Amino acid sequence: MNAHLQERRDYGFVIGLLTGTCVGAGLAMWLAPRLASELRERMTGSARSLGQRASEQYQQASTRVGEVVGELTRKGRGVRDNVADAVARGAHEVARGASEVERHVRRAKSDRVTEAMRRSAADRSRSARHTREEDRQAPAPRD
Repeated sequence: MNAHLQERRDYGFVIGLLTGTCVGAGLAMWLAPRLASELRERMTGSARSLGQRASEQYQQASTRVGEVVGELTRKGRGVRDNVADAVARGAHEVARGASEVERHVRRAKSDRVTEAMRRSAADRSRSARHTREEDRQAPAPRD
């Protein structure tokens, strides 16, 4: 709590110091008219000079910010384009891979169908041979 009071006292001292400075400067200008006009001219010149420097600094900062924003925009577009190209290449590779997988699936399916047809033909051939052998071995019917 003491720190808080001390802080308020410090602010009060600074405010009093600034107020005294301003009052003293005003009294000096009021009591010394000839010097006051010279002082006003000097203060006006200093204020103009300060305003011009501030304006120049603002213009320089504004120009630099514009340049940096433009550069970042260009770099961002470059990155975006590179990412888009990479995605397009990846999509092309996926499509190519899918086509290759589809081709292998068709070939495997065709191989299975061919094998099944070959087995079916072999089974029919065995069945026919077996039937003929049975016919030969069977006794002839007696009528």
